[in-house]
Amino acid sequence: MLFALEDAMKLGTNIRPISYIKTHAAEMLQQINDTRNPIVITQHGLAKGVLLDTRTYQEMIDAIGILKLLAQGEHDVETGATESHEDAIDGALQAIDER
Repeated sequence: MLFALEDAMKLGTNIRPISYIKTHAAEMLQQINDTRNPIVITQHGLAKGVLLDTRTYQEMIDAIGILKLLAQGEHDVETGATESHEDAIDGALQAIDER
């Protein structure tokens, strides 16, 4: 399950000052792992960081990687840096034969 938009909207409901982390770190880690909802960390009243569970973080990294590949593909299409299906198959078969 990817980090959904409705989860991002919940950022405003889980806000804690940095001083809270010092005495409640284990509780906060349990909360984010149980709920998978991020906690916004503030310093001097300003949002300075976000605490995420590792599964959500990895899913976000994976999604960003896919988005980067899609953006590169779109760029390749726009600039004509593509080849036909037949040429791609021929190139792959040639590479296999050269092994």
